[in-house]
Amino acid sequence: MAQLYPESLLRATEDALHVFEKDVHALAAPSDEQVFGTIKRVVQRLNAVNEDEQHGGAGYDTDEREQLCEYIDQTLSEHGIDVAALAARNGMGRAEITDAWRDW
Repeated sequence: MAQLYPESLLRATEDALHVFEKDVHALAAPSDEQVFGTIKRVVQRLNAVNEDEQHGGAGYDTDEREQLCEYIDQTLSEHGIDVAALAARNGMGRAEITDAWRDW
């Protein structure tokens, strides 16, 4: 039976989010393209974590998916990025900023 949250899944998720935080912190007066590039990279890292067989079949469920999306939004907001405006300028809702790349 697969462990619901194996240590390998938690560690890999934390690592991906830590890199994301560093990437966002490095942004200075970013363009929409730069912000979306940062979002794309973290989503692709999280896709890889979610699909990695070393976690024994464990991955992100609905609650975790929502928490990860909220974390991405909150991290961007804490670094001065107006996520609602970013989404609106790009013809999407705030909750859709990860959709183009997200497999989980």
